[in-house]
Amino acid sequence: MKMRNYYILFAALGMMLLFSGCEDFLDKRDPTATSFDEFYNDEEDLRRVVYSSYLDVYASGSNRRTLFYMEDGKSDNAYSRTDGDHHQRIANGNFDSSTEGFLYHYELAMKHLGRLNVFIANSHLPYVEDEAIRERYKGVLEALRVWHYFKLTTRWGDVPFLLEPADLETAIQPATPQKELLDKLFPLAEEIAARLPLEEYQSNKYMFNRNSLKALTMRYALIHGRYELAARLAKEIMDSGKYQLHHSYFDLFQYGYVGNKEFIMHQDKDCSGTRYSFRDLGPHFRTGAGESQLVPLKDLVDSYWTLQGNPIDKCPLHSAEEYELNPRLNRDPRYAASIMGHGDEFYGEIIDIYDENSPMFHEKTRASRSGYWFRKFVCDQDAFASGGVTQIEYGMLRYAEVLLTYAEAKIMLNDVDALAKDCINQVRRRAGLDMTEADVTLPKFASYTQAQWIDLIRRERRIEFAGEGLRYDDILRWKIAQDVLNKPAMGHTRIVNGQKVSLKIEDRSFQPHNYLWPFHENTMRVEPGLTQNPGY
Repeated sequence: MKMRNYYILFAALGMMLLFSGCEDFLDKRDPTATSFDEFYNDEEDLRRVVYSSYLDVYASGSNRRTLFYMEDGKSDNAYSRTDGDHHQRIANGNFDSSTEGFLYHYELAMKHLGRLNVFIANSHLPYVEDEAIRERYKGVLEALRVWHYFKLTTRWGDVPFLLEPADLETAIQPATPQKELLDKLFPLAEEIAARLPLEEYQSNKYMFNRNSLKALTMRYALIHGRYELAARLAKEIMDSGKYQLHHSYFDLFQYGYVGNKEFIMHQDKDCSGTRYSFRDLGPHFRTGAGESQLVPLKDLVDSYWTLQGNPIDKCPLHSAEEYELNPRLNRDPRYAASIMGHGDEFYGEIIDIYDENSPMFHEKTRASRSGYWFRKFVCDQDAFASGGVTQIEYGMLRYAEVLLTYAEAKIMLNDVDALAKDCINQVRRRAGLDMTEADVTLPKFASYTQAQWIDLIRRERRIEFAGEGLRYDDILRWKIAQDVLNKPAMGHTRIVNGQKVSLKIEDRSFQPHNYLWPFHENTMRVEPGLTQNPGY
């Protein structure tokens, strides 16, 4: 019994270190400072704490384990080629409670939450001339904390929930049930949003303002099936009049993004440092730095609508096989803006994935095993940039998501009103679909059942946000992961000896209990308040 008590004490101390460790998060101004008070003493320290906390949540631009676009590698949209990035194992189901990735992500979140609790609890310490500045920075820190908790409970379900720095007693308390935690998080997020500035900041525009935190809360309301809340928040953002769809879908992910009013949450060099999307997504072109770390799959390619807004197997103009063999044939323009592959042009040259002398030959290490690459965030002018570095800004949450969230929420409530249809039409019209056929107010859509509307909005989301890190959450919340991840990951399709052949990358598996992640066995040892998720 005494040994068990010693173990629990050790576990609690370990948790306290997770929740309060903050010794290496940024350089101290005064290297002789020995107490928190000495470090945290003026407005500049408060600003640096906020900046450091954004580096936590966005992570280093070189860390593929936490980059938002890499999330598609966990889904049926894409393949992540490096096992150590964790996405590949989650997609193919080759994991259990001893898989290192789950320890990494859980500990990372707990460390960041521990720091935020300390920063927020001591936000009264720094001297500021204007108290409004203190309240703004404190609100941003509180918003970041809510974001971490949203992500944690979405992945693991029941997790520890603390809004104060941990002590020996609180560090070993049982986890909070997911529903109870969400019941606290959603109103808390709205209360924080109401205290944040309404306008986007002139500088540091990545920081939360009222609408960007509302939009993030809207996203998680949709994920967790709180459709009334998701629809209301989406409507409030629309009614603000501050956002609109950018005229060019392609430009949003290239250097033409500047000045657009579509980005609601921003990620730029100020909050994440150097960005490497060309390295991660781009082709190994000549001597360039592209590594094809994340590449699209055939399943995503085949999901794109025809120009008329039809699935490829329900188009009277061409057969499904014709579309499979020629993905650009009569296709939704978002395809060409998002994906490139065999036969397409990059940097003035035609891609040939079957040419053994080409660096883009599909069997080469740094080439795409699927024969496709994402065009999003891959700019020709970055082809020979040192290290695959890009200067483009990422839109972490776009106004298009607000529109499609409102539409989906109303569909799930079986209340497809005129605004819901207009939201879908706005997205389709900007994409360049033939609206004489794709306009969802046309008579042919009048008899749509709820199931047909659900199928339409799910396809629309997949196409609009391909490569933007939303698909994995979508297939989990829709409970379709068992359908889409229990089949092989396939690539480019062609005719060989009269037969249709697709490149095969790997087999995949998804079990019913995989909708929640396991707690790593080491985590279970040091946190006696946790209960392992079923199936692990």
